[in-house]
Amino acid sequence: MTSPLHRDDVAHVAKLARLSLSEEELALYTDQLGQILEHANDMSTLQLDDVIPTAHPFGLINVVRDDSVRESLDRDVVLAMAPDAEDGRFAVPRIMGEAP
Repeated sequence: MTSPLHRDDVAHVAKLARLSLSEEELALYTDQLGQILEHANDMSTLQLDDVIPTAHPFGLINVVRDDSVRESLDRDVVLAMAPDAEDGRFAVPRIMGEAP
């Protein structure tokens, strides 16, 4: 079977991608990419009319706990342990610029 890809095609794509390939690399990649395209062509001949399209071969289930209201930490106790607090919130340095 002849390769669906030619050396000039690979050289053109390499140039577009700004890749500098040697002659040996061009020959190698032409062969490898040709094999990939042949395989993709083989896949197009499969009879898939009765196959249901899926995004994943296995059913995925998220395992999470139930969302329920429960006791949490007291705000004043937590803020008392913080290095710096202001107006009922943690005080942190600005992301840009100097710390206040």
